[in-house]
Amino acid sequence: HSFPTGASRESARVPGVGAMIPYWRLSAYYFFYFAFVGAFSPYFTLYLQSIALSATDIALLMSLMQLMRVLAPNLWGWLAERLGMRIAIVRLSALASLAGFSVFFLTTEFAGLFAAMALMAFFWSAVLPLIEGLAFAHLGEASHRYGRIRVWGSVGFIVAVLALGHSLDRLPIEAVLWITMSILVGIVLCSFIVPEAPRPPLQRDAASFGDTLRRPEVRALLGACFLMSAAHGALYVFYSIHLVGIGYDKGVVGWMWTLGVLAEIGVFMWMPRISVRFSLRAILLFSFACAVARFLMIGWGAHSLALLLLAQVLHGATFGAYHAAAIAVVNEWFPGRLQSRGQALYGSISFGAGGMLGGLLSGYTWEGIGPAWTYTIGSGFALAGLLWLLLGWKGEPRPAHALHEPRR
Repeated sequence: HSFPTGASRESARVPGVGAMIPYWRLSAYYFFYFAFVGAFSPYFTLYLQSIALSATDIALLMSLMQLMRVLAPNLWGWLAERLGMRIAIVRLSALASLAGFSVFFLTTEFAGLFAAMALMAFFWSAVLPLIEGLAFAHLGEASHRYGRIRVWGSVGFIVAVLALGHSLDRLPIEAVLWITMSILVGIVLCSFIVPEAPRPPLQRDAASFGDTLRRPEVRALLGACFLMSAAHGALYVFYSIHLVGIGYDKGVVGWMWTLGVLAEIGVFMWMPRISVRFSLRAILLFSFACAVARFLMIGWGAHSLALLLLAQVLHGATFGAYHAAAIAVVNEWFPGRLQSRGQALYGSISFGAGGMLGGLLSGYTWEGIGPAWTYTIGSGFALAGLLWLLLGWKGEPRPAHALHEPRR
């Protein structure tokens, strides 16, 4: 039950469907997409700090990525559903994101940086929900193989975060702009080789989008996902700044990010087996419990390398297991032509609204009450999400069919 690795066998046949999965083309897109995240999220804040922006200004700029994830994905998802042009929108968004990022080379004024970030983020936010929908459409009945495609995104993140982290110990901080720009060019190229997937047939007996949203377990999942992303706000905005401020060098910072993603890769690879034994609900509850502990460790124990290492290993649960289980649930609960809108809604509520709240709040508390209490607030968000999910999604846990690997 593994994909072929030979270059001449780029696609894998979907069991029971007869279609071919464009495995390497999807994997290449995920590689460059998350390589951008690996270069941008940990190190762009250090660039902004180097041009004398305050913590509040940095948080405002970085939170534009989350703000646009609230506003834009539902528009793009609606257009994709109506027009059936998912890959065309992905290509347009890649080109426009590249154009927006190029403005960072032209100005260091806050107003110019704000406009550039807003432009890039508006189009960037369109991409992931549509690629996720395309991946599941290509996978068909083999949706349990998603993790083995998505894992290449984690590999891309590791390559970028390690290479750039070590490079910045020798190169000027402006190298962040050039390296990130080159990765965006790779995203543009990959967007033109990923094929469109057939539109799913209209299911007359399927619930409407509104009916699905009225289900209590759907509201509980989306609310909990909002809180999980809010819990990660300080991590994504200030983690690198936090570690450098304590005294770790940038190479160590890169290795800390890498350790988290290595744990994430392990989870993605093992998820088909994990989901045979545990329900999606149980996987999600465990992930939230790990997040409560993780952010307390980062806030109060970052001076201890052992605690810092343990906290980063928990990224495998707080992002890897959480995200794989959450999008599998969304894929089940928003079937057929609701898929693009369901993935867009998940992205906008969680990574968008939740990430924006967490990022903005951390910007205001970082200099006011300090890093330890800022991360404690993140732990509180995770605890609230755990309780909401536990109480709102009742009933017997179901097997995680969307992630199952067929029994031999």
